[in-house]
Amino acid sequence: MTLGESTGYDYSRLQNPTRQRLEETVASLEGGIDALAFSSGMAAITALMEIFKPGDHIISDMDLYGGVIRLFDNISEKNSIEFSHIDCSKENIEDYIKENTKAIYVETPTNPMMNVVDIKKTSEIAKKHKLLLIVDNTFLTPYFQQPFKLGADIVVHSGTKFLGGHNDTLAGFIVVNSKELSEKMRFIIKTVGSGLAPFDSWLILRGIKTLHLRMEQAQKNAKAIVDFLLKESKVKKVYYPGIEGTTGYEICKKQARGFGSMITFEVESKELALHILKSLKLIPFAESLGGTETLLTYPATQTHADVPEEVRIKNGITDRVLRLSAGIEDSQDLIADLKQAINSFTEA
Repeated sequence: MTLGESTGYDYSRLQNPTRQRLEETVASLEGGIDALAFSSGMAAITALMEIFKPGDHIISDMDLYGGVIRLFDNISEKNSIEFSHIDCSKENIEDYIKENTKAIYVETPTNPMMNVVDIKKTSEIAKKHKLLLIVDNTFLTPYFQQPFKLGADIVVHSGTKFLGGHNDTLAGFIVVNSKELSEKMRFIIKTVGSGLAPFDSWLILRGIKTLHLRMEQAQKNAKAIVDFLLKESKVKKVYYPGIEGTTGYEICKKQARGFGSMITFEVESKELALHILKSLKLIPFAESLGGTETLLTYPATQTHADVPEEVRIKNGITDRVLRLSAGIEDSQDLIADLKQAINSFTEA
């Protein structure tokens, strides 16, 4: 190689063969023209915010992962980006569009309350007003849901979760469907330096090889656990998009191939919730999701600890709420563990 020539891999922060292979794989799975791999999901979303400028306005769903809310409310707003946090599954989005509105940001299903946003309907609103539609597809992955086919412009992933699938690395993705967005994001990832390292890229590629098997088994387990929870007298509410007759069921059925493996449920008291967390023998009490292991999380003090209490309560995230990520273990073992933890509780 001589001056002026390049192999395409001049500096590993800019690009390396393993990360390129991963990005091409994720872009193909989502049906986008380009994907960019970042060092974490939050690194990806932080970089994405750099396509906006001071004075821009974004409509975001009010029920998002707590880390995203923290980013928007403390970093992005500091940089003079304005947000309207609304319930995109129920409210009229057009009522919140202003002259400086540039994008709509949603998760579907949402984290942790499992609200389902109609992606196609939202994309029609976005296109009508020349806005970008950004969809976080972490929970369902491209195996169950492909937002680009429904009109999304940008798809976001925490690759740490289902794409990686083994709780042993961190990753994030921004997938785009236009050359203009690709060029903007390529400049940003080069400049801010948050691209995914080669070995972590290999770990995510390894995880994707079993994505279809894990998603199917985890969903099967989730459905069995939901059936159990719905019959438990001490469980007052179960939030899962695959429950017939619930808000979002028909929308999710229409726009996705499956309902996923994330479950949120509310028990009759805070004391019972805490008892369950300390009494489980098989299911770990841990914050992540999307791995081979089933994990139970307490959103009020973990994933959404930095969300103001009044906002948490308004979103339904009370101190009685638990979030479960079903793994690929035997479903009867998981149910037996939940059952013993719930039934061993006695009022003081």
